[in-house]
This record gives sequence, structure tokens and C-alpha cells, in this order.
Amino acid sequence: MSMHVNNLEFGIVDRVVSRYPNTCTEIPEVDGLSLIPVAKRKCHLEALKMSSRMSAGLEKQKREEDEEEEEEEEEEEGESVNPTEVKMSQIVMPCHSNHREELSVGQLLKWIDSTACLSAERHAGCPCVTASMDDIHFEHTISVGQVVNIRAKVNRAFNTSMEVGIQVSCEDLFSDRHWRVCHAYATFVTQRSNTGEKVILKAIVPQTQKEQVEYSLAAERRRVRMLHDDIIKDLLSRGSIQQADSSAVNDAMPAERTRVESVELVLPPHTNHQVNTFGGQIMAWMVNVAIIAASRLCQAHPTLRTIDMFTFRGPSQIGDRLLLKAIVNNAFKNSIEVGVRAEAYQEEGPNRHINSAFMIFEVLDNHGKLCTLPRIRPEPLEGERRFQEAIARKKIRLDRKYIISCKQAEVPLSVPWDPRNQVYLSYNNVSALKMLAARKKWRLSSEKDKVHLYTLEQKSVLSFRVEAEVDVPAHRAFCLLAELSNRPSWDTHYQKCELIHRVDADDFLYRVVTPSVRHGGVGSPTSAKEGEGILQDFILLASMRRPCGSGDPYVIALRSVSLPTHPPTEEYNRGEVLCAGFTILETKNNMSLISYYNQASPEVLPYISNDIAGLSSSFYHTFCSCSQYLTRNRLQSASDEQTCQYQATYTEGPMCANEADRLFVALCSTQL
Repeated sequence: MSMHVNNLEFGIVDRVVSRYPNTCTEIPEVDGLSLIPVAKRKCHLEALKMSSRMSAGLEKQKREEDEEEEEEEEEEEGESVNPTEVKMSQIVMPCHSNHREELSVGQLLKWIDSTACLSAERHAGCPCVTASMDDIHFEHTISVGQVVNIRAKVNRAFNTSMEVGIQVSCEDLFSDRHWRVCHAYATFVTQRSNTGEKVILKAIVPQTQKEQVEYSLAAERRRVRMLHDDIIKDLLSRGSIQQADSSAVNDAMPAERTRVESVELVLPPHTNHQVNTFGGQIMAWMVNVAIIAASRLCQAHPTLRTIDMFTFRGPSQIGDRLLLKAIVNNAFKNSIEVGVRAEAYQEEGPNRHINSAFMIFEVLDNHGKLCTLPRIRPEPLEGERRFQEAIARKKIRLDRKYIISCKQAEVPLSVPWDPRNQVYLSYNNVSALKMLAARKKWRLSSEKDKVHLYTLEQKSVLSFRVEAEVDVPAHRAFCLLAELSNRPSWDTHYQKCELIHRVDADDFLYRVVTPSVRHGGVGSPTSAKEGEGILQDFILLASMRRPCGSGDPYVIALRSVSLPTHPPTEEYNRGEVLCAGFTILETKNNMSLISYYNQASPEVLPYISNDIAGLSSSFYHTFCSCSQYLTRNRLQSASDEQTCQYQATYTEGPMCANEADRLFVALCSTQL
């Protein structure tokens, strides 16, 4: 079978690597959960072989990308100083460590919370409290004698809340080595003034390009937080989570045997400068009981690897008794989920729910390899509920790991789309384009009539950017370019573009048809011969975003997804998009700067080298066609103005509704 590379000039759908017709790569199960529906065994074996060949290269690429990012961060540090940034350095002493002479996670959480709170208060100018913390994944442990370096700064202030970004690294004083331990995002809220009024926060003004990206993405992360609980409820209500097999867990340990309860009396040393129980202290106590629960199941010393997103529900003060409850919710092949609940009470009065958290533990052998863990038998009713919810959280955790947390080069192409992972795919789609645009090392390759072609080489990935200023207001250019169904009228590489499903006001699923490899004028002689006459198609997720603030662009981001209702067919060569799209920035005199981005592997370099070298101007002609399309439609009628809310003009008529129903049925029949 041949591999086809599509035309990667301006109008094209990007980093295109065609799929084998009529096949779908099967992803191996992870702790008993399959990420993608099982397809063909042969294709699965091929994927595993390819994965083993590429794993070493990906690890090396990841290290190189990390080093490159660190270099860029150091350069930006020298350029400006963020007024909200707070740094803390602590040397790990024996009193901070566990029995293995490693820094206890509880102590680390205290330092993280303290540093983040100081950063939030520096910006707010008034007392702040921790409202929530996003997922924290601990990549490495820290030993006694090593130094923990923590940096925190406010990424964005909303009305009365703000997002604080936290970076934790470790330093070995004797070898002069530095490495990352974890990063986290915490949300802090201001306390009311003495008069009872809310404190309205002043806006953050990003000083560097990286800060501008973080500022913009903070709105995306806030969106994910708000939908987190709804996604879990949706997974459970639609019955798409596998049910517990009672026969398989009869010989397992009863979950009741892992239950832990402990009471702590809140004393002055446990409180912050606002005389509330320190959030980091509460988390440290919760980690302690969770470790005991996990140890009772695995009968070993577990390592805390991840803490899921959690929210503080209320304050606690000096004199409170803090009741901490922990139990193993579910045990997977190599990981354990422990649920922890914290309640506060006085001598009289009801218990107050303070916080709940879910912590993921692993057990390593003497060689650092993951151990297989015993199974758990849930107790009836409440235990069954916790058992099923743990599976739902595992699904969400895997989605976030493979869609949000990975480096862009590690994210699988054509991730299966479904309503439950939509929020993560949308986040990845927008953040990938914004981070690509924020890269510093773009190089001007050619220019014609103020249309510029830039390239960026990042190890094994080639990206290019086509950019020009047009005499069209930014909001109008955004509305016009967001109408992807109109793109065939100005882009010859789009033969057909049909809307499959309108997800919401910001995200849409499209099927795009492009010319065949040979007709597109691109491809090796072999692939051209074998692919003659076969058109290419793509299933794209299009995510539209308006500016989050001054200096932020309009964004139209594109990436490939896969749908069970639209599998590859013999009539079309299925192509894939890694990262592509437009950014539209408002400039002076009511004009806009339009940039088109396209990320591709270096194998396509020979096919666009003429444009890069300035020997061809096909990108220029495509951009001119785009500019003419925008100029022709520059003026906006009153009716257009009312309906121009990205693609909100689409309504789900009978055909679209049927398509959505068919899509839903197919997705619900797919087992996780």
C-alpha cells in the first residue's frame, strides 16, 4: 500500500498522511479501557510495529522540544519581569520526606498552594483563597537533599477569580541537573471587603508572547473546568461505561477493607494569614489517608502519580475538627483510584463538606516497573456507584492525557470524536494553533506583493505561515473565513466542504474533499501512479474563537478527527490534518492581518521547496484569491450582521438532525 502526501501549499489541509482505505487503526487497551473501537487485527499489529520503531525517536524529540521550550522561556525571562510572579526554593530535609527519603506529596502541595496564593494576592492586593486546582501529574519524585524550585504567576484575571499557573522543578546541587516535576493551574478568588462588597480584579496585561498565549488559553481551560462534572454525568447517564462484572471480582479484596477515617484538630499552625485552614494543609491530610487506603489494597508502598481536578467547597477555621474519609473506588491493571472526602465540624452542628479529591496511585517494583495490582470488589449501592464513576474518570483522564497534555507531535492523528471528549479536542485544536503562532524562530522564505511566506523547522516537523494585510475589518474577515462551506469558491484545493454536525456555537465537524494526489501536482511517481483519479477526503474539527482581550486574534483552528459514521472508503484516500488554521488580528485603519498556519512533517519539504525558495508563487495566487473573496464581501448587510456569529447561521433542519441522530446512535453503540 502506498502513502500519499497531499499538496501542502497555502490552501491545503496540512500535515497530510493518508490512511489505508477501509481500515482503522486499533489502539491497544490501557488498563482495560480501549480508547478507540476495535477494528482490524492486522492493522493493529502494523500500528504496534510502527509504534515500537518510533518510540525511541519520539522520546528523543520530546526531550529536544522540552529543551527548546526552556531556552525560549529563559529568553523571555530576560526580556521582562511579570509583576505577579512569585518564586520559592526549598531544600528537602528529612522532616519533609517519607520513609523512602523522598519528598512527601503533601508537603509539596503545601509549598505549591502557598506560592500560588502569594502570587494571587500580589495581583489582587487583598486576601485570596484557593477555589480549585486542575489535574496535577507528578512526573518525578524528589529526594532528600535536592532543591525544589516553584514559580507561580497569574495568567489571567476574570471578574473576582483568577488563574495562577505553577511550575515545579527540581535541582540537584551536586550534579547541577534540573528537571521538571509537575505543572498546575489553580483558581483563586478574592475575599469580600470589610463592607461585604466583592473585590473586582484589574485585568492582566501580558508582557511576552508566551504570557499572551497563556492569557488566551486560560479562557479555554476555564471552559473545560465548567464542563468537567457534566461530562462525567453524561458518560454515566448514557450507559457508555462498562458495568462491573461481579463474577470477575468475587475473589477480589472487598473495598470496605480499604476504608480509612481520621480526625484532625485545626490548630493555629495549620491556618494561613487569614485564620482559615490552609488549603495545602487540608490536601496534605487528604494525601495521608489516601496513601493508607491504597497501601491496604496493594500491601506495598504506593506512589502518588496524579490528583484529579478538585474544588474547595467551603472554609474551615481554627477549632474545627476535620474528618477525613478515604476508600479505594476502583483498581485497574496498574493503577488505583482512591476517593477522599474532607468534612469539618464543631462540637455542635452538622458536618460541612469541605473538599473531595480523587488520587491515582501506582506501585513500582525494585526495577522501577509498574506492578500488576489486585482487583477490588465494590460494596453494594454506593460502592457500585463509586466503581462506575472511577471508570468514567479514567476515560476522561485518558482523553486529557492523549489530547491535552501531550506535546503536539505525540497527539494521535484523527482522534475519535464523541460528545464526551469534544471539550478536550476543542481545547487541543485551539491551543495547538495559538502555540504554533507564538513560536519565535519563524524565518522569512519568500515575499511577493506584501504576501509573506515564513517557515519554522522544529526537529522533525516543518511548519509554514502565509501572511498578508487586507483591507477588511477583522470581525468581518473572521465571519467570512469561518464559513468553511464557502471555501471552495476561493480555494481550488477545496473541491467540496460539507457540514456534518454542528457541535455548538464554536465547534463544527466538516468533511472536506480535495483533488487527487496526481491532480494536485504533488506526490512521488509511485504514489501518483497508484493514486491516480482517487480524491482525498478529510474529517475536520473546526474550532472558532473570538478575541479574549486586547491584542488577541480571532482564531479558526482545524484538526483531523475520526467518526464512526464516516469511515474511510475505497472511493477516497483518507488524509489527516495535524494543525492548521487562520489567525486574524485587527490592525490600524480598520484593516486586518491574516495569517494561515500549516504544520507538516519534513517529508513534504520537496513538494513546497519551490515556494520556500521563491521559485514558485502558488501560495501567493491562493492568498490573492482569498483576499479578493474577502474584499468582494467586505460590506455587510444588516441581515448578515445579525446572523454573523461564526457559523451560527446554520440550523439543524431535518437532514442535519437526522445526521446528528445517526451520529449519536453510532457513538453510543461504541464500547469504551
